[in-house]
Amino acid sequence: MKPRWKGKGSEAKASADPMSKIVSQLHSSLIQTKTCGLLSSCSVLVEVDAELADLLNRACFGRPRITAQKDKQWFQLDMEETFYLCFSFKCLKVIGEDGSIKTNEELWEYFKSKKPVFPISYKAYSHLRHKNWAVRLGLQYGVDFVAYRHHPALVHSEYAVLALPEGDNDLNDRLRVWSDVHCTVRLCGSVAKTLLIVIVNSNGLGSNSPSCLEHYTVEERTITRWNPEQSREDQRGLQNQTKEGII
Repeated sequence: MKPRWKGKGSEAKASADPMSKIVSQLHSSLIQTKTCGLLSSCSVLVEVDAELADLLNRACFGRPRITAQKDKQWFQLDMEETFYLCFSFKCLKVIGEDGSIKTNEELWEYFKSKKPVFPISYKAYSHLRHKNWAVRLGLQYGVDFVAYRHHPALVHSEYAVLALPEGDNDLNDRLRVWSDVHCTVRLCGSVAKTLLIVIVNSNGLGSNSPSCLEHYTVEERTITRWNPEQSREDQRGLQNQTKEGII
């Protein structure tokens, strides 16, 4: 499926300002400002100025949160986004409810307590981010994430992403039967997206520490509906080839 750009000139704008460049600018800005976030249940709140808010928006991290404080701007980061900036990019600190700065190990355990499949979903998220995809939560489509080639204002998302662990275990309760696959693929097709399955193999290392992530391996699989109209051979073409062969 080809990218579906939104409006004339969108592809040129994306090419002139690649996502990798924007994320790099965000990384530098977060380090320079020594930004900290506040842990709040299953998300993290970050107080930002206008420049940082613009970078977070362009890099597709978090969403602005409207508050009664007109003199302050806040962005709300999801768990995967937060851990990516803390652990992979090392450009964000998170303050817990007790007022202390949380280590990566503490954040890892906290997020696992809130979301048992967090190690799998985070590995899938970081895998796509490292490939310069803009990644958003995909709850509205019944999947884990949706992946964009660039900012959602410029292009529609191409992939609906499910993150699944390798093998049969308690964390893998999706796509077990054909009806699940059929319904998910039909839904993705109705919104012009390709279903991307990101299979994460822990290689028997468990998830006791975030350091185990470097040993996890990832396999990508796409599932699409078979369209008989596109796959059917052109009978006229076959007849002409047969006649030419006889001659």
